Amino acid sequence: MIFPIGYHSLHPDVSMNFQMNRWFGSVGEPDMLEEMRIAAARIATYSDWIREFLALAERASQHGHVLRAGFYWRSAEFFMRADDPQRKSAREKFLGALRSVYGLELGERHAVPYAAGHITGFLPAYRFTPTRAKCTIVFIGGFDSYIEELTPAFIYLRDAGYDVIAFEGPGQGGALHESGLPMTAEWRRPVSAVLDYFDVEHVALIGMSLGACLVLRAAASEPRVERVVAYDVLTDFLDTNLRQTHALLGGLLKALLGLGMASSVNGMIARVARGSPVVQWGIQQGKHVTGTTTAFDYLQTIQQFRTADVSASIRQDVLLLAGSEDHYVPMEQWHQQIRMLKNARSVTARLFTRGESAQNHCQVGNYGLALRTIVHWLNGILVA
Repeated sequence: MIFPIGYHSLHPDVSMNFQMNRWFGSVGEPDMLEEMRIAAARIATYSDWIREFLALAERASQHGHVLRAGFYWRSAEFFMRADDPQRKSAREKFLGALRSVYGLELGERHAVPYAAGHITGFLPAYRFTPTRAKCTIVFIGGFDSYIEELTPAFIYLRDAGYDVIAFEGPGQGGALHESGLPMTAEWRRPVSAVLDYFDVEHVALIGMSLGACLVLRAAASEPRVERVVAYDVLTDFLDTNLRQTHALLGGLLKALLGLGMASSVNGMIARVARGSPVVQWGIQQGKHVTGTTTAFDYLQTIQQFRTADVSASIRQDVLLLAGSEDHYVPMEQWHQQIRMLKNARSVTARLFTRGESAQNHCQVGNYGLALRTIVHWLNGILVA
């Protein structure tokens, strides 16, 4: 797989610009940049975004650009509310396009049985196996990712000689949309279910974005995990969410959460959301993923998504990745995670920079460099 290099200025809004670069990084067709740049001039709100990307998707599909159309549908779906009547269709078209391009037939998708208390369902999974495997990688995405959109990374890792099992856990992709499984911080449960289902041991666990937090939580109590990659580091999801507000407001919200003042938190978030589309969208999406009904309940729930309480239990080899200008995750979390892994077998930390076009979240702008870094580290650990 060949990934494009470069982080492009396509839209003045930091979040929207990031998403455009995110999708381009998985397609790499030069015409896509110009199409998005033209569309960006007509985008001021998320409603504008959805309209423009649906139009781009239809046009790309009509001209036979199947992969580009798929990611345009995904881009439109990304900012849709859970109750948007267009969302199901956009999701299905996105999945259909990527399954077609990469040969991911539905018959090859595994349905891993999952149960946690009274909650039951299945976890969608795919397996990418080379002729001779060095070891097995188990890979998960982030808060709102789909397996299919990460397929280029899985193919790269497979071609580097690794057996790759990619799955969607509770709150992600098909586990959420088809089984109704809300996200959980007890990530050992889905990881253990997948390892049992595929009957694998001695695995490397890779988590992307929020997945970086989740894989450390799983590794702390799952002995079959021998190596862990946090791609990128994320030690505290609540702090990452509150970063989207003013620092003083974030501190106040955290204090009110600790006091259990639900009505004050809900009222404050409602006022902030009226003037901040990204906060409004983030809270709506967050409630959908976690199965909560209020902003207070959502923020209370994501307090569990942290690594401070599990890091001392990590005994594995760990690779920590971070972007020097990550607009989601504060740089301090990278330093915190390094300090907290006092009992790990080894800790390797890699900071990516603007000079590498890899300074942002999960190295959007240079996926290839991040994946080469992971493979180089795994190769070294396996022969150490």
